[in-house]
Amino acid sequence: MSWYETKPWLAQYDELMLAAPPIEATTLLATFRSAVAGAPDRAAIAYFDGSLTYREVDELSDGVAEYLHSAGFASGDRLALVLQNIPQFVLALLGAWKAGGVAVPVNPMYRERELTHVFTDAGVRAVVCSPRAWRDRIAAVAAEAGVPIGLVASERDFQTRNDERVLGNPARVSAEGARDLLDVAREAHGEVPDPGLSGDDVALISYTSGTSGTPKGATNTHRNIAVNAASLGTFSGIGEGRAIFALAPLFHITGMVCELATAIDLAGTLVLAYRFEAGVVLDAFRETRPVYTVGPSTAYLALMAHPDATREHFASFELLYSGGAALPPAVVEAFREKFGKYIRNGYGLTETTAGCVSVPGSREAPIDPASGTISIGLPVPGTIVRIVRDDGGEAPQGEPGEIVVEGPTVVPGYWNLAEATEKSMPGGRLHTGDIGFMDDGGWVYVVDRKKDMINAAGFKVWPREVEDVLYTHQHVREAAVVGVPDEYRGETVKAYVSARPGTSPDPDELIAHCRARLAAYKSPRSVEVLDELPKTASGKILRRELRARG
Repeated sequence: MSWYETKPWLAQYDELMLAAPPIEATTLLATFRSAVAGAPDRAAIAYFDGSLTYREVDELSDGVAEYLHSAGFASGDRLALVLQNIPQFVLALLGAWKAGGVAVPVNPMYRERELTHVFTDAGVRAVVCSPRAWRDRIAAVAAEAGVPIGLVASERDFQTRNDERVLGNPARVSAEGARDLLDVAREAHGEVPDPGLSGDDVALISYTSGTSGTPKGATNTHRNIAVNAASLGTFSGIGEGRAIFALAPLFHITGMVCELATAIDLAGTLVLAYRFEAGVVLDAFRETRPVYTVGPSTAYLALMAHPDATREHFASFELLYSGGAALPPAVVEAFREKFGKYIRNGYGLTETTAGCVSVPGSREAPIDPASGTISIGLPVPGTIVRIVRDDGGEAPQGEPGEIVVEGPTVVPGYWNLAEATEKSMPGGRLHTGDIGFMDDGGWVYVVDRKKDMINAAGFKVWPREVEDVLYTHQHVREAAVVGVPDEYRGETVKAYVSARPGTSPDPDELIAHCRARLAAYKSPRSVEVLDELPKTASGKILRRELRARG
């Protein structure tokens, strides 16, 4: 038996986690129906000043399913969800599953070329989007891709307060050729047959961000989602019926599983606020008093920088998690000093159906004394994480290598891409492309993305290590480090930063700051200050765009 199969991380689990019963392989739809039966009048969704109970969500999503059936949507067909964090996202998702279909979450910021790829590749049969998006681009893309069913959903439904900071104040637009999702949901009165879904059926086709080529559709099964939602609830210690704030977008796997699915698993209230705007989010925290959220590090940095943010805004939270990229220790401590709350790291990918490594709710992450890197956590229940060397052998404790994951949340493959599946997931083990190591207690640390390593005159430089040092400077709000061409060294280190409010970082001072704390070959040769660093919709900083700047 290898060292990793001994599961050294189990020694770090607390008694409640160890005593938790095995997680049943079910579907989130079955879990939702249990929540409806057990707490029909509990708020399932809170959205600004509106809400929907579990009974109301059940009835409306039944209506969506019935309409889809009547429009020719068959079991196994795909429905594209091109929506921000609004209640209709949940209604359409459940409606697609009740109709026996598969949901395809899509970033609403996608343009025609990106939408065409997803619609065509997934063979989408129905789409739901905002009326404006339908008019401006999606109707044309749907027609070209042969999508026969169009539905629209307004961000202004279910609430009366006009918060122009996030919703704006647009006039309602017509959506010729599409039906309003709420209208069809309320018109339906027939009985929806049980689709007979099993854990092995595909629930989502979640497209990767396309950082290394054309986006691929990961086939997240119903078992993947249900097991991970239950696992995260157990691991974090969130109680039943609590309020969970959707800080991450629901169209991203983090929001879909760690927030939406976890809220359903715990029969809790999912709090939505359309899309991220720091002031609006802070107001929602005070109004809805959530106990748990997970979001990208950039969202926490934006909340920390907001001039109105106080400890009172975060007073209700029992657990805050960050995903996408581990927060540097300096930011974790700065956040705790300002708001009195500790942010725990989590780690996962689309292909692991969100979190596969996380810091338990009862623990704080250790910091590696040699590198100063904070741990991303322990493998969650049922998951085995290995560190693998370039030669394919397992790296011993403390030695860096590629992070490889296996367990019940790893997807069976990519949609219609057998060769890519075999390359990334041989034998069902996902090769993540991330470099990390594991200590003797089973704590996992991420060094960086394999492809982001900088080779400066033969010396390896991991951007994350340099970024962690930059974050310790009092004027730095965000930092990203990339390799740029250099005639002498082949590559050299360049840093991009944004400023904390009221400061003006001096590039020479930042270079000196790094040189005092890092070997000379790791320190940036140049620093460029930007108003904002480019990010994905889920808040990850886009190093590839910064590399393109040179």
